[in-house]
Amino acid sequence: MKFVLLLMGLLTSYSSMAAPPLSFSQVAPGIYLHTSAHHWPDRDNHGEIANIGFIVGERCVAVIDSGGSPQQGAALRNTIKQVTTKPVCYVINTHVHPDHIYGNIAFKEPGVQFVGHHKLARAMATRGDHYLGRAAELLDIQVNHDNIIPPDIEVNDSMTLNIGNRELLLTAHPSAHTDNDLSVYDKTTDTMWLADLLFLEHIPVIDGSIKGWLSEIECLEKNHYKLVVPGHGHLVKDWPASLQPQKAYLNSLATEVRAMIKQGKTLEQAVNTVGLPAKKNWQLFEQFHRKNVTIAFAELEWED
Repeated sequence: MKFVLLLMGLLTSYSSMAAPPLSFSQVAPGIYLHTSAHHWPDRDNHGEIANIGFIVGERCVAVIDSGGSPQQGAALRNTIKQVTTKPVCYVINTHVHPDHIYGNIAFKEPGVQFVGHHKLARAMATRGDHYLGRAAELLDIQVNHDNIIPPDIEVNDSMTLNIGNRELLLTAHPSAHTDNDLSVYDKTTDTMWLADLLFLEHIPVIDGSIKGWLSEIECLEKNHYKLVVPGHGHLVKDWPASLQPQKAYLNSLATEVRAMIKQGKTLEQAVNTVGLPAKKNWQLFEQFHRKNVTIAFAELEWED
């Protein structure tokens, strides 16, 4: 069963401006997903650009990524209250990027534990000042260090959380999209929440390791999942077919960059030539592709 919940109102405890409508679909029993459109984070969308959601168990609720602003986090919290009387017990952050963590503050209350990759706290500490320093100018949101909440529970390899007759398997991945990627698998519905380990339509963004990401893709595509939730893009029902465009892009990028390095070409030459025909396949290509080339070049030039 699918339905859409619309929430509007003033969230005065977090901002003086009205919260926009927040739409959710129940994509499987007890799994609720807000799917965002593909946008560059800016002052119009306030960084609210990622897929976020929650899973309802018999005992409590697990939030998976809290949103790109305190206002979106508050809207998510209030939507959960409309869906169920069960309390939120876990807020799971899949990685460090602001569009996934800035809503955390809305859930900072007794009984709620924050969960993340064992490298997430370090990433938050390293990047926090930079993120916070740009939020007002770029996103038109007011945040401070209270908004960056490190995990109470760190996942070193894998961990199972039971939210009441419902087990969630959390996996801490090696460096891929970032060095702190966490996936969430709901055994009850055979749903894998991959977050930014999977991009659809939106160009994949490398902020970790291209080699590591391709390695993780090889592992993930061997598994069967009924549903897969990407960090950006529509709900996946044909896994692993939907993974193939991302895999092809990253493989091609790695192959071309390695060839440039072997030929003695410079980073500038690579940035200006590698992978440009792929522009037709991806949204936000101009915003992210050259950065991807730069990060891939820096990693691959040190290969044996």
